[in-house]
Amino acid sequence: MASPLEPEDNLFENLRKRVDPKVQEERERAVNERVHAQYEKAQMRLAELIGTNSTLPCTISSIRVLNANHTRAGFLERIFNPLLSANRDRPYTLAEALREVSTTSDKLSRFDIFQQPVSVFIDKPSKTDASTTPTDVDIYYSVREKSRLLLKTGTDLGNAEGSAYGNLLWRNVLGGAETLNLNASLGTRTRSAYQATFETPVLSDPDMRWEIGGLASSTQKTWASHEEVIKGGWTKFRWMSKAGNKHEVGYTGVWRQLTGLAEKASPTVRGDAGDSVKSSVTHTWISDARDNPLLPSKGYLLKSVSEIAGWGPLQGDVSFWRSEMETQTATSIPIPGVKGDSGVSFTTGFRAGLLYPLAVGSQSHPQHSRINDRFQLGGPTDVRGFRLSGLGPRDGADAVGGDVYAAGSANLLFPLPRVGADKPLRFQAFINGGRLLALKGSEKEGGMDSNAVQKNVYSTIAELGNGLPSLAAGFGLVYAHPVARFELNFSLPLVLRKGEEGRKGLQFGIGINFL
Repeated sequence: MASPLEPEDNLFENLRKRVDPKVQEERERAVNERVHAQYEKAQMRLAELIGTNSTLPCTISSIRVLNANHTRAGFLERIFNPLLSANRDRPYTLAEALREVSTTSDKLSRFDIFQQPVSVFIDKPSKTDASTTPTDVDIYYSVREKSRLLLKTGTDLGNAEGSAYGNLLWRNVLGGAETLNLNASLGTRTRSAYQATFETPVLSDPDMRWEIGGLASSTQKTWASHEEVIKGGWTKFRWMSKAGNKHEVGYTGVWRQLTGLAEKASPTVRGDAGDSVKSSVTHTWISDARDNPLLPSKGYLLKSVSEIAGWGPLQGDVSFWRSEMETQTATSIPIPGVKGDSGVSFTTGFRAGLLYPLAVGSQSHPQHSRINDRFQLGGPTDVRGFRLSGLGPRDGADAVGGDVYAAGSANLLFPLPRVGADKPLRFQAFINGGRLLALKGSEKEGGMDSNAVQKNVYSTIAELGNGLPSLAAGFGLVYAHPVARFELNFSLPLVLRKGEEGRKGLQFGIGINFL
């Protein structure tokens, strides 16, 4: 006679058995397909309902933001008052009202003080309110405020430097999406760095911001046998144009000191040692249409940075005009037999810069550039296959920088087998190169007149195209973390000039802006 417990035992026995992965995968796929089909039907019904009634008149009579306990009412009123029908010249249609509500929800999200997503609810006002009309609707935005205080500590390792850091972020300081950011770090190359930044939106616009900050840092620059100490501050105003281009105008005033010279420091470094004050105005313009800034597969980047220091009322004791431009393009490469994005892409990058000497204040002769204002080139984040500041003019063992440079790269990226194109991990093959030159005539003692400077700038730029650039090629792995890009490459220098320092073998780089 069978035991009455046998069926229960069989049940537990069946539960203990491992399910065939293929069967489990098929079940999950079937469930996902059903859920997706239901979602699509709901979306179609909603779209049909809105489409049928899209031209109906609609009046937004009131707007409420729920759970914004630490955000000022005046700040929110600037955002939502233009949305109210009472402040418009003509009534909405339903489609227009929904579009404007969605746009305002996106604007609210971009202040970075609310968690995603911002939920929106639409309701009819109470019929007991005699002031309402049949076309009135009430809009409710339900938000969850992010933590106002965020403290982070950690360590960084990369680009020939290790450091420990601490960061304190205070969001929504005064209830108007202001942020206060305090940073402190200690490292092997940047011995100490302290920075404080306060940023606030202007007129409750997330695309228009004002920033003020100060810093104090001490950085060991081993490639030029000295340590640089910087203390100063800045203020910046940022905005976005209707075309989506970003602009930034800023003023910077810093005291710099070249100190801690090594025993074998070159005469060039010794000549620039001591104090200097830089007072400058900068403008940055960015047009970024890449699908992913850290690992683009399509799109382009255009960027220009211009700085003028010590000219006219700016004062200071260094004077120059410095301009840099950068471009990057990315193209996705389709693979026959592979549906959708293949994960294979080809990217190109180009950078160039010019430092044009100017006269300080009322002086008549432009002055020579200083080592802490010149460009440096070479390293794992720009021209791979060369040591940090390994390209360009040298005085003995010191890399003393240049006044004119150009650099470019071409990269072919593939997804790794069994990893997939949707993962931010790629194998890359690259070739890159560049040239960094000192302004002709800058080695001469004494000042230069304006005509001589102009002539020397033209001849130095022409020299960039004389012969092959310094070149390196290689391959490696690229990982695009949400915070930064990591590269581990094997590089082989192909063309080097006298005195330049190549790096054959493995090279590791961390950054957010790679050539």
